[in-house]
Amino acid sequence: MTDDIAALLARVEEEEAELVLPRFDLTDAWALGSRMRDAALAQGLPIVIGITLGEARAFHTALPGSSADNDGWLERKTRVARRYGRSSFGVGLSFRVTGKSFDTEARLDTTQYAAHGGVFPITIAGVGAVGTVGVSGLPQADDHAFVVEQLRAWRADA
Repeated sequence: MTDDIAALLARVEEEEAELVLPRFDLTDAWALGSRMRDAALAQGLPIVIGITLGEARAFHTALPGSSADNDGWLERKTRVARRYGRSSFGVGLSFRVTGKSFDTEARLDTTQYAAHGGVFPITIAGVGAVGTVGVSGLPQADDHAFVVEQLRAWRADA
């Protein structure tokens, strides 16, 4: 099992290194968020989507089948991505690969922080993390995969 987690962590770390953007602003947040919303609607995904720049909410939408609980999870995962400057999934896997639990070892309030998949840092080359993009409503690996897929597609078209 640890080998599986290590392999998954390695893949997530490659995604984090790959998905560094040349720029990102409020116009980009709207374009990416709208693209993600359209893709999620087409797939019938019951998710919430959120993009932040700094501490500001730049884009947010809730799709049919999502709930206020999904908003809560999105906020908790967003706090992890902001604090660690990496994907919420990668943070959780980093703890698990060493046999530790984020919930007990990170010494953070688990009502405020969740190291589950679904939120990715918006990282600009030469600058660093400037915001986050994330979803909540699916199993954590699927939340993460959707965000990665959408970031890749948006970057390719930008």
